[in-house]
Amino acid sequence: MAASGGNVMERIVALCKRRGFIFPSSEIYGGINGFWDYGPLGVELKRNLKDAWWKDMVHAREDMVGLDCSIIMHPQVWKCSGHYDLFCDLMVDCRACKARFRADQLKDMQCPMKPSKHPGEHDRCDLTEPREFNLMFESYAGAVKDEENRVFLRPETAQGIFVNFKNVCDSTRVRIPFGIAQIGKSFRNEITPRNFTFRSREFEQMEIEFFCHPGESARWYEYWRDVRLRWYTDLGLTSRKLRLREHGKDELSHYSCGTSDIEYAFPFLAEGDFGELEGIAHRGDFDLRSHMEGKLVARDGKLVPDLDEQGKPKYKGSGRDLTYYDDERKERFIPHVIEPSAGADRGTLAFICEAYTVDESRPSPELMRFHPRLAPIKAAVFPLVNKDGLPEIAEPIYRAIRQRWPAQYDAKASIGKRYARMDEAGTPYCFTIDGQTKEDGTVTVRDRDTGAQTRIDKTRVVEFLAEKLGL
Repeated sequence: MAASGGNVMERIVALCKRRGFIFPSSEIYGGINGFWDYGPLGVELKRNLKDAWWKDMVHAREDMVGLDCSIIMHPQVWKCSGHYDLFCDLMVDCRACKARFRADQLKDMQCPMKPSKHPGEHDRCDLTEPREFNLMFESYAGAVKDEENRVFLRPETAQGIFVNFKNVCDSTRVRIPFGIAQIGKSFRNEITPRNFTFRSREFEQMEIEFFCHPGESARWYEYWRDVRLRWYTDLGLTSRKLRLREHGKDELSHYSCGTSDIEYAFPFLAEGDFGELEGIAHRGDFDLRSHMEGKLVARDGKLVPDLDEQGKPKYKGSGRDLTYYDDERKERFIPHVIEPSAGADRGTLAFICEAYTVDESRPSPELMRFHPRLAPIKAAVFPLVNKDGLPEIAEPIYRAIRQRWPAQYDAKASIGKRYARMDEAGTPYCFTIDGQTKEDGTVTVRDRDTGAQTRIDKTRVVEFLAEKLGL
């Protein structure tokens, strides 16, 4: 049965560290808030998630190409995109405990000071007035630390796609409608990173910018909502823990024609609450226009250049022509953009939470029921004992599996403990070589989810795995 109860997240975090999925960054020095390291199992899990996304969203489609853009870009990119002025959270300081919080999360926070010194909940404390806090990390490119050399770590991967739109069109044979996909690191100086890897200061995104004709953008928006929701369920997230939530008008950005979030019921949230897993946004022509004309603002229901006191554009655009000419329609236009933007770290966390299962009927009750595509280790090979010629039979089987999939060989401890280790790692199948193998050439196959055991001929192990894994 699936684990439940208030301590579930604590048990998941403990298992993640104990088995090498996720570690606190720089832990030997006390850690650093908002940063995490992926261990041997975690890096495989996260890589499998990214590989599944890339295969399904890029390789399996004829209307998608990829990019890998630099983390540091020209500062004007962030001024024209609006991030320089608008990428802010409201923060407040508690005068008693000196802690800093996002203003919209006060009711969820507890003061670290003892109740004898402090009332407790921060919505009853002595707080400063909310003030804006820009979430972009600053740095400097060059030998001199001055304003001219100031740069930013990107807060999202999307802008790299927009500024390369013309390059992609000119260097490939893509035709609208088409998408550009990118996986990469982004950085946001979150005021209060929390909930394990859910809200971090360094994270990885899997983003698509899908360019289409303005008259067809509403249809493509609905299409991508359905495609992305189905992708998660196909990989094992249960539909009852997922929902697609359309943003209300008061939530939309000034340029947005519509936004939906794919949300997941993470166990660290209250019963009935959901956390954002992915956003699908209908961005209209805002992004390409911004990089053509400069920063845009909404006035009287229209997007217009943001002007300074002298009536000049506050931030100049590139001046490049980012329009698209459709030779079939004989029409030139600024494409509309649909943006499915997923978090690789949040996705990994969701699949960890979904996979975590407690079965008290087992000698070791914790197991991770990962979809085979995501499982860090696909199979394990065990000689029942480390003698009597069994290792000599087991090792060639292990090497044959390793030629195609990540696998593990284990000849130590009792067979029950070895099964338990593989259950906690999420390994779908274990193959045990025993005395009967020497007699008839068969091995025992154990299924992770059911614990059921069957025997197959040792020559069929790779074929069996290929059929079961679908890989």
